Amino acid sequence: MLNRNLIGGEWIAAHAATVNSSPSDTSDIVGEYASADTQDVENAIEAAANAFPAWSRTTPEFRSDILDRAGNEIIARQDEIGRVLAREEGKTLPEAIGETVRAGRIFKYFAGEALRLEGERLDSVRSGIEVELIREPEGVIGIITPWNFPIAIPAWKIAPALAHGNTVVFKPAELVPGCAWIITDILARAGIPAGVFNLVMGKGSVVGDAIVKSNRVRAVSFTGSVATGRRIGIGCMERGKKVQLELGGKNPLIIAADADLDVAVNVAINGSYFSTGQRCTASSRLVVDDSIHDVFVERMVAAMSRLKVDNALKAGVDVGPVASSSQLAQDLAYIDLGRKEGAKLAFGGEPLQLDTEGYFLQPALFIETDNTMRINREEIFGPVASVIRVRDYEEAVAVANDTEFGLASGICTTSLKLTSDFKRRSQAGMVMVNVPTAGVDYHVPFGGRKASSYGAREQGKHAREFYTALKTVYIRP
Repeated sequence: MLNRNLIGGEWIAAHAATVNSSPSDTSDIVGEYASADTQDVENAIEAAANAFPAWSRTTPEFRSDILDRAGNEIIARQDEIGRVLAREEGKTLPEAIGETVRAGRIFKYFAGEALRLEGERLDSVRSGIEVELIREPEGVIGIITPWNFPIAIPAWKIAPALAHGNTVVFKPAELVPGCAWIITDILARAGIPAGVFNLVMGKGSVVGDAIVKSNRVRAVSFTGSVATGRRIGIGCMERGKKVQLELGGKNPLIIAADADLDVAVNVAINGSYFSTGQRCTASSRLVVDDSIHDVFVERMVAAMSRLKVDNALKAGVDVGPVASSSQLAQDLAYIDLGRKEGAKLAFGGEPLQLDTEGYFLQPALFIETDNTMRINREEIFGPVASVIRVRDYEEAVAVANDTEFGLASGICTTSLKLTSDFKRRSQAGMVMVNVPTAGVDYHVPFGGRKASSYGAREQGKHAREFYTALKTVYIRP
């Protein structure tokens, strides 16, 4: 069954398969999963287009019940699904289970949102005419997701798309097909009608490209790399599609002079290194006031020395493996680049040989860096962070905002004045005060500014801005 895509309500065998192995132990084969070709994608899009008229006219309660059943099953199977997630992506088992529960709660939240879609009635400026604003589903939605959150990110795209009456063609990252297959299986058994939700696993250059180019796909939601996102954005705009892009980040965390250092170190460790640093919201630039720089670095090194790196399934592990051999190579290349740029490694940065053959990397902390270095300009997407020493708070804010990205930012401070000032001056879509930059709630908007995001926000009630079209109706009774 794993070597099948769900197309038009049927599990269709693919012409090719990819082997999914664990980054914690390359001999651990999670499964062999389908790899779709262009015809498979076209069939899926056709099925979604054919299913749209009937699905878009179903009652909100009908859609709500399906999403609620799916959410309940995900939560009930959290240990089982979390284990698959940890095996195929490399998150520690507790993190993987936590992500699974979050995905279930996202489905349940949007089960409620299906019942909360609102319109407006306005009086016209012309006598005897009424105006109604109504929201309608867009149509077929192409959903393309990354590997770093293999169940949560699909959930926060799929659930609102279905809740608001759209049909879906879903292409997960090729690296993590296991969670995608499980979500699909759960939705199918929750009662999703044939063709409403379609899974096409495979290469982005094949599946993703076909989704973007199809005239039947009315909107595309993508999370992934900046380069790929820009190509998708251009392709969608050329064809008049609505597009939503969540891309990279180079997120700053300011450690102000008055910060509680215990809080600051905990926030920095969590934001920089948990989930192996493979989060677009990770704290990759630690902007530290000169007056506390040395003691902060000392405490960071001490905390990092206590982090346990190992197989994601083992108990007591803090940091799992990097997700793939290519990602490990990229991380090591940036660590080498940092050294060449003149940065000093205060801790880590070496590949680790452990009991199993995997992609293990000791978390790295650079010091003696400045904001012009490439390691502080480009997204590394691994357990690598840099400390940037600044004279004072004003310089810290300037450095924090000096980036093409604007996803998340943070500050550790005990000052209400600095908190109030920074939350307004930060040029990021999400601002965290004394909490890690990585870690967001599912019922509030997610998204950034500048090169980090394009289009409507994800999650919460604001998701409707992307997954619905606003129609203005004039009526003379």
